[in-house]
Amino acid sequence: MNEALLPLGQVAAIGGVVAIGPLLWWRQRSRHAAPVGRLRALTLLTLFLTFDLIVFGAFTRLTDSGLGCPDWPGCYASASPVGARDHIEAAQAAMPTGPVTHGKAWIEMLHRYLASGVGLLILVMTVLGWRLKRRVGEAAPSPWLPTLTLVWVCVQGAFGALTVTMKLFPVIVTLHLLFGLGLLMLLAWQHEAYEPRPLPVPAVLRRAVLAVLALALVQVALGGWVSTNYAVLACDEFPTCHGGQWWPHMDFGQGFQLWRELGQRADGGWLGFEALAAIHIAHRAGAAFVFAAILALAWALRRVAPGWSKALLAAAGWQLASGLSNVVLDWPIIAALAHTAGAAVLLALLTTLLARTQRLDS
Repeated sequence: MNEALLPLGQVAAIGGVVAIGPLLWWRQRSRHAAPVGRLRALTLLTLFLTFDLIVFGAFTRLTDSGLGCPDWPGCYASASPVGARDHIEAAQAAMPTGPVTHGKAWIEMLHRYLASGVGLLILVMTVLGWRLKRRVGEAAPSPWLPTLTLVWVCVQGAFGALTVTMKLFPVIVTLHLLFGLGLLMLLAWQHEAYEPRPLPVPAVLRRAVLAVLALALVQVALGGWVSTNYAVLACDEFPTCHGGQWWPHMDFGQGFQLWRELGQRADGGWLGFEALAAIHIAHRAGAAFVFAAILALAWALRRVAPGWSKALLAAAGWQLASGLSNVVLDWPIIAALAHTAGAAVLLALLTTLLARTQRLDS
């Protein structure tokens, strides 16, 4: 039992080392701020590092490094690829083009170290939140939001473990991405809660913001399903799909059968092109719908919040450009990372906007 827990403790310790630098920077920069201001600054710092973690997680997936260390939490029961050198070399010799190489192992473990560091920062936020509550009482912000964030990041860590132990099971990988984006949204909401800056809008406009956020979440889930099933190039041209077809042969039943192995159908056979095309077309159609919804929301906000209107238009334009680049440029890694980063920014923007909007009739 102790041997099984040893890598977990070692990886957590390395994560603690990763967190020291950001904590020291935060302490220096916010030393003269009020307690709530210090907590808000730490939340913003953690939000930024969580964004970095999401993008690096996409890099881990896109470089096929998700199984660079095929066990969890360590690498062949070691805290780093250094201790697993012999195992990695043996795996690489047995399968030179396989998932295990020294480079991929380091990418995977760096992702775990950064995740551990973010988890520690959230733990510090939670402790500070409860300490502030004890000192100030009712005047303090609720400590339950950082507590929820702490629970959320633990669940996210569990899905990270399942991603490895279940060998990149598509629905688990997609849920891991969604929980990571959900963590970003929680931190964005929490950051606003520490210093409310209400934006009075009609009730119907606030509902519109919520509706667009819900649509964006569904679209991001579809995008995650495209990526985890490697369906990006099922349609390798735009606006048509493949060979000039506007509506190719598609198998939505197989494509959206959730509980199955990577690249396989539920019955064990290989997932066909028709299923991958269905996944891709669903995401492409959803993108058009969500893009139109964001344009409508930006138009509605142009007078009451022109800055937000421009920010949403910029985020939507970025997503459109990066998404098209993935198709017409054969899925270059820089475009794929830009698309993931854009999705994270869009969700954070919509979450922050929702947190700020206040109904005029309230």
